[in-house]
Amino acid sequence: MNSFTFKNPVRLYFGKGEIRNLKKELPRYGRNILFVYGGGSIKRNGIYDEVISILKELDLNVFELSGVEPNPRVETARKGIEICKRESIDFILAVGGGSVIDCSKLIAAGAKTDEDAWQIVTNQVPVKDALPLGTVLTLAATGSEMNANSVITNGETKEKYGWASGRVYPKFSILDPTYTKTVPKDQTVYGIVDIMSHVFEQYFHNAENTLIMDELCEGVLRTVIETAPKLVEDLENYELRETILLSGTIALNGMLSMGSDGDWATHDIEHAVSALYDIPHGGGLAILFPNWMKHVVPVNPARFARLAIKVFQVDPANKTDEEIAYEGIERLRAFWTSLGAPSRLKDYGIDDSKLDELVEKAMANGSIGGFKILDENDVREILKMSL
Repeated sequence: MNSFTFKNPVRLYFGKGEIRNLKKELPRYGRNILFVYGGGSIKRNGIYDEVISILKELDLNVFELSGVEPNPRVETARKGIEICKRESIDFILAVGGGSVIDCSKLIAAGAKTDEDAWQIVTNQVPVKDALPLGTVLTLAATGSEMNANSVITNGETKEKYGWASGRVYPKFSILDPTYTKTVPKDQTVYGIVDIMSHVFEQYFHNAENTLIMDELCEGVLRTVIETAPKLVEDLENYELRETILLSGTIALNGMLSMGSDGDWATHDIEHAVSALYDIPHGGGLAILFPNWMKHVVPVNPARFARLAIKVFQVDPANKTDEEIAYEGIERLRAFWTSLGAPSRLKDYGIDDSKLDELVEKAMANGSIGGFKILDENDVREILKMSL
């Protein structure tokens, strides 16, 4: 196990009716609130009215930024930054899924600098300060409600990168599983894939003696695998939504990576694909991750064999680690397909016509990965396997 420092300052409110905590949290930060949300689902399901009612009860000055995209754009963040500066915003309230929260984090950082927001994303400008923000989560997927990470797309250049700063941790996050009951099946499935992928990215590392983290990762994965098929058949089941919602938070709040560094190459490759083709992030991961696994099994077959046995219940009798590993990967593919996730890039109409550009975008900052360092040939092979 590597030496590590762990800190997570987010106050988490979890359960039915926890939206009431806005009444005690918001007055701490000032009167001018930027209310950020997405394409309008929170208006259709009533969450918007509930939040607005609380904001009016608190007699706060509310400014709205709507229309945050599923792959949030820097262009949208710039609009929010302009509002923050013009209206002297004191606090940002993000209501929605990970995309809304990611965009709000960039707005929070961008509001405190004269430099362009894209320079923050590309690490050309350090984040020295940020507006405080809080979240009301409506989709189980990214874990952005309890971490300092953000992924942003540049629509003009078709680039998509992750960035992070300890200054953009939410001050608080409100998670009411009730708010996720209206999420449609496809988005629910993409969220489930994203949650599992976050665990995989942290599970595959080169640190030694990580038994506690291994067991935690495997436990989250088994729980999601047990719950997900039931949920896609019963989308309004509160208990199932509750389990998946908390799984998403635990999957990427820093706990599972204590003492190790994960891989994250699959996310880098997917960011290139969704930047160029604007496909759902979870859909891209469902296609790419099993192929990354197949490509890198030789690095440490025993690691994959453990996953196959502990999570996918592969019988190891009379099999090599490699055989166990590949059987586990096939079971993962079959599981995601059973939920309705895509398995080939052609499912989104993507062919090999822009393969070189995808490789270039994935490798824009040099080699990627940690469990196995990937070069251009590796990335090209994984993409070809995914077509």
